[in-house]
Amino acid sequence: MEDEHQEERIKDAAKNDNSLGEKDLPDDENSKTSNVNLLEKLREQFTGLFFGGAVGPGFFRVETTEEVREIKPKQPPPQDDSGDGERAKRLDGIRNFSMRPKDVSDYLSRFVIRQDEAKKVLSVTVCDHYNHVRRCINDPEELTKDYGKPNVLLLGPTGVGKTYLIRTLAKLLGVPFVKADATKFSETGYVGNDVDDLVRDLVRTANGDVELAQYGIIFIDEIDKIASCEELGRDVSGRGVQVNLLKLMEDTEVSIVAPNDITAQMSAMVSFGGKKGKKETIGTRHILFIMSGAFEKLNSHVRKRTSASAIGFSRSSGSDHGEDFLHLATTADFVQFGLEPEFIGRLPVRVACEHLKKNDLAQILLCSKGSLLHQYKSDFDGYGIELTFDEEAIYAIAELAAAENTGARGLMTVLERLLRDFKFHLPSSSIKQFPVSAEVVADPAAHLKKMLCGDENSCNG
Repeated sequence: MEDEHQEERIKDAAKNDNSLGEKDLPDDENSKTSNVNLLEKLREQFTGLFFGGAVGPGFFRVETTEEVREIKPKQPPPQDDSGDGERAKRLDGIRNFSMRPKDVSDYLSRFVIRQDEAKKVLSVTVCDHYNHVRRCINDPEELTKDYGKPNVLLLGPTGVGKTYLIRTLAKLLGVPFVKADATKFSETGYVGNDVDDLVRDLVRTANGDVELAQYGIIFIDEIDKIASCEELGRDVSGRGVQVNLLKLMEDTEVSIVAPNDITAQMSAMVSFGGKKGKKETIGTRHILFIMSGAFEKLNSHVRKRTSASAIGFSRSSGSDHGEDFLHLATTADFVQFGLEPEFIGRLPVRVACEHLKKNDLAQILLCSKGSLLHQYKSDFDGYGIELTFDEEAIYAIAELAAAENTGARGLMTVLERLLRDFKFHLPSSSIKQFPVSAEVVADPAAHLKKMLCGDENSCNG
């Protein structure tokens, strides 16, 4: 009986082995279908590889037919659209520009003290220019009409707020902004920088967005240093630089990649074809150029010219500062100074900034949103010390800054000299209040010694 059961178990095991073998070995028809599916899938993947398809790094590892059927194109990683949203916002601000000159001037007054005439001129200029840009965007026929771009020339001594005005203006408008010194450029671009680099810098400032960059502002300081007349200006081979700047100030196309930048050229070759329709040049038609300079020697020239034509002592009081004569400069004066007639002709909007006096410097500290006092209060606050200034101290600081004869820059010179030792010693003491009075400004060393001797953690006896 037991032998019979054992014989049945052997037969069942053989039957199971046979069924497994039949299941693992497909018939000819199934084998053909599997091979066809596999070849079809491989053909699709090779096609995608050579014609734009996305294929993963494990593309050549194919283990089974079922695994091949599960392969799907890789989805691109989710993109952060915050940059795109900011870009769209800035472009919409340009397309729908609706600011009024008075509103622009009022905004500038929150940051820059005095310079009322400069604020008025700049406000009218940018409103005229960006109204024209808006019309060109909305009506392409405007591009066929002649347009004299209101490029600006700012004159005045150092430290009166020329750069700060333009930087604040660009921030208000939401357009890319680039600042450069004229002295860094050369005629050929091999020794110094090529003037076309200004436009490329504007593209970089706009994070490579050519459409946004073409509505930006380029600010060139120390433009008086490229004058080609030795008698009034400085001969730094500036005539060639002026000629090169002419094409930028009008309407020309500038290559986004510098011809002598090997790294950028190789990068452009590697990325070729990555983005369809990507622009390789940028037009300068809608880029606003603003230039500035102290023009000290030009001022002396204008002063002599106007004094020679005056009868007796007709000069007004308060004209002791040379910049008071710059607003009288004519195109002929600029040409004699060493600027090319074509170059100065591309700067039709000219305005002279005013010299800053003691009261003006005090108002910068008291009223300007960009007051240096905020910075120094923040520095002491980092050590848990509250820094305060009374009004007499501020006027004492302004008086010392006026003696520096460097405009608003003198304020930082005076404040740094005044507060340096306090910054060094007070953080190591238990002092948490530091009121600055006129007496502190007059003798900071004596006041610091008195403060430290009154502090038990700092006084040595």
